[in-house]
Order: sequence, then structure tokens, then C-alpha cells
Amino acid sequence: MSDHIYKKVEIVGSSKESVEKAVENAVSRASKSLHNLRWFEVQEIRGHIDNGKVDHWQVGVKIGFTLDEND
Repeated sequence: MSDHIYKKVEIVGSSKESVEKAVENAVSRASKSLHNLRWFEVQEIRGHIDNGKVDHWQVGVKIGFTLDEND
């Protein structure tokens, strides 16, 4: 196994359904711009309340990916 060098980006995903779906949305969207995604870590969870009920979830996520050989 070769040594890996990673870079991290921070993004915020959101979903009306759940925290898990918010993470999935964040990773899915990041994969359209970045490649070699390897891991994520949830940094924060928050939500929006409307009329006394949770309206949607937001998660701050760090996503790690390996750099290309020529980067």
C-alpha cells in the first residue's frame, strides 16, 4: 500500500428528511466537483424550525480526498 496524502474541504449539506440524507446530499454534490473522495466527518448538526417543528436539517461536513499523483 502506498502512502496517501489527503486534502480536506468543508461543506454544508441539507435535507428536509434527515441528518443522514443531509450527509448523503453533501457527499453526492461534492463528488460532482471532486474525485478520489475517501472519507467524511460530521462537524456540526443544526436545523431550521418552522411553526414549532423541524423544517430541515443542516450538517457541516469535512470531506477528505486523495490528491492526484501530479498535484
